[in-house]
Amino acid sequence: MTEGNFVDYVKIQVSSGKGGQGSAHLHREKFIEKGGPDGGDGGRGGHVIIRASSNLWTLLHLKFKRHARAGHGGSGSKSRSTGADGEDVYIDVPLGTVVKDTETDETLFEITEDGEEQIIAQGGRGGLGNWHFKNSRNQTPRFAQPGEDLEENRITLELKILADVGLVGFPNAGKSTLLSVVTAAKPKIADYEFTTLKPNLGIVEYRDYQTFVMADIPGIIEGAAEGKGLGHYFLRHIERNSILLFLIPADAKDIRKQYDILLDELRRYNPEMLDKERMIAISKSDMLDDELQVELANELDKTLPIEYMFISSIAQKGIVELKDKLWKMLNG
Repeated sequence: MTEGNFVDYVKIQVSSGKGGQGSAHLHREKFIEKGGPDGGDGGRGGHVIIRASSNLWTLLHLKFKRHARAGHGGSGSKSRSTGADGEDVYIDVPLGTVVKDTETDETLFEITEDGEEQIIAQGGRGGLGNWHFKNSRNQTPRFAQPGEDLEENRITLELKILADVGLVGFPNAGKSTLLSVVTAAKPKIADYEFTTLKPNLGIVEYRDYQTFVMADIPGIIEGAAEGKGLGHYFLRHIERNSILLFLIPADAKDIRKQYDILLDELRRYNPEMLDKERMIAISKSDMLDDELQVELANELDKTLPIEYMFISSIAQKGIVELKDKLWKMLNG
């Protein structure tokens, strides 16, 4: 998936359908005098429904969709015939989509299960026909109910990607390179910071045709939780990853300090992120000879609080072992 095709934020005006007018018809038939009221009910207005689809990865298909309008209910007619219901409109979204009220920024609901449906704009109820109002005092009511009015809202769809493994690290830590090696994804790779501006997703193929999803998140900088750099744009995508894989290059001045900074940014954005399983991958380790790696490992054994391993995406060093470890973590 290319950066240009990844859309994770759209605003849409949604309008449900009006309820149909009830009928005030009076029965007329040869040889039947004073047939009485037989006006049918109006049909309900169409709903606007948010529907989850596991076949979608992005909100790209909604990028230029500014309005979603459901159909109006049909009017009732004679012989107590009910009007047709208005046509429902479905807005398909990927799993992990958060639906918010644009005016208040209130979170209305989240979509997390395939096939899940949530009504975002309720269609108006159809009006009752005049036969409902017949009684001993008024045996020929000549009135009926109008249908209920439509609902109109402005909503924001915000995607928080659902991935099994999220890559976390400073800019230029080698996240995109790792994703390009273990998946068929082709993220932009270059020797400057913030090469990745939008998350990239890839499917990691494992043994016996098993797979899991890996996400390359734009690089974190210190102060990201306060909006510096790309700020909340990427931090929200990390919330839905099952495992956080911290990538820290082998030539970093202080690997433990970098890990602490990254972890603190996650904590300040959302403390619940610290409950996720975590692992550190020391990237670009092809720059280390055997002696230097042993020396660095001895130091890291004393300082790092979680499990780590050395990898090199370019030299394919430790990649198979990394996939094995991630698979075991994902499957308990």
